Amino acid sequence: MDPDTTMVDPDEVLLRPMQRTGWKFWLFSAVMLAIWAFGMYEWTVQLRSGLQVTGLNVPVYWGLYITNFVFFIGISHAGTLISAILRLCKAEWRRPITRAAEVITVLVLFFGAGCVILDLGRPERALNVILYANGHSPLVWDVCSITVYLTGSLIYLYLPLIPDAAILRDRMPQRRWFYRIVALGYRGTPRQKKILETAISVMAVVVIPIAVSVHTVVSWVFAMTVQPMWHSTIFGPYFVVGAIFSGIAGILIAMAIVRKVYHLENYLKPVHFNNLGLLLLVMTLLWFYFTFAEYLTTYYGSEPDHMRIFTAKIHGQYAPLFWSMVLCCLVIPFCLLVTKRTRSSVWGCVTASVAVEIGMWLERYLIVVPSLSNPRLPRADVSYAPTLVEWSLLASFVAAFIFLYGLFTKVFPIVSIWEVKEGREKALSEVEERIREALPGITPDAPAVGPAERQRRDQRDAQPVLTPAS
Repeated sequence: MDPDTTMVDPDEVLLRPMQRTGWKFWLFSAVMLAIWAFGMYEWTVQLRSGLQVTGLNVPVYWGLYITNFVFFIGISHAGTLISAILRLCKAEWRRPITRAAEVITVLVLFFGAGCVILDLGRPERALNVILYANGHSPLVWDVCSITVYLTGSLIYLYLPLIPDAAILRDRMPQRRWFYRIVALGYRGTPRQKKILETAISVMAVVVIPIAVSVHTVVSWVFAMTVQPMWHSTIFGPYFVVGAIFSGIAGILIAMAIVRKVYHLENYLKPVHFNNLGLLLLVMTLLWFYFTFAEYLTTYYGSEPDHMRIFTAKIHGQYAPLFWSMVLCCLVIPFCLLVTKRTRSSVWGCVTASVAVEIGMWLERYLIVVPSLSNPRLPRADVSYAPTLVEWSLLASFVAAFIFLYGLFTKVFPIVSIWEVKEGREKALSEVEERIREALPGITPDAPAVGPAERQRRDQRDAQPVLTPAS
């Protein structure tokens, strides 16, 4: 009998989103699609009238669109990078969260690339990067790295889907034709499991350097110019840290929504929020370190071109945005995540994560716009303000992402059924074995302590110790 066809009762809740679709989902879909449609209408306005309907100008030729591009590419680090690291480290608490994270990566990459097409004005010009590629240009490196990252992320998302598709093939007759194609004839035999686990492990190793390289190359698009406060060697690691920072926050928000909507409290537990909250706290401090280092070196260098932008951010035109960024990226998450009581609660992690996403979007905006608004040759008429077209397309992309994420939960389980089941069957013994190998004074071949022996030891330890005086 195929072991994957026998479902334990607790996992039935993971199939309900695919078996039942109520009016709330259709209402949610209608709202998201309406926002998306309005944004697409505004894009047709831009296609007919040109970029003059946006706030872009000379020299501010990058504005909200490139801000959103960097922001979306950063969030894409949520799934693949975090999931791969946790899988390689054999962190057992990863099992319910890996797929929710990996879906974010794949979907967001499409919208990040779409932001560049919006910024071009004429979409067909995107082909020029391929037809007339210049290997010396960081823009070409960017296209190549994102394409490789998207391909690797799709494979890394698809491989763990195969066993669940086999489960759905045998349990949902109405969609059996679809899941049969996705499952690729998977039956859960020992040989198939070994091949699948090897492939997943290989992809986990491969996607980590690819993910790091992607946001490094994105940063080089800025750092390899001579624009003030862009030409910096710190931009590579700075962007990677910021990407992981916003990515973890994105995972926490998605987990909280899925947990609430589909009643997955038994799968996405406080321990998951606490552990990811700890990671978010570490990234908060790393973000502060890199930000402080960047602005401190700029201040002590005191180059006039750089100082114009520095003063505009600290106490000038962009000061409200800058200090809002500090509040959202440092003060709020640090205060909420430094204590376990708020860190292990859903509301504490979600509040900190929402603040981080707002702050990281502001950071990307403050990287792009102030430098272009303060060119080396000062101009009195330079100003930039996003228009309705730009804001509408941002809202359109966000709504489309939320809709597609919700649609995925109606096609595949958002919590990996086979990984959770495998964890129940093997995780305890594997963890005990790893502990016995690592701790001194315990031989790997010593007999394990069973539940009955543990209970006898606990009862013995609980007995009062009688001394001669007593």
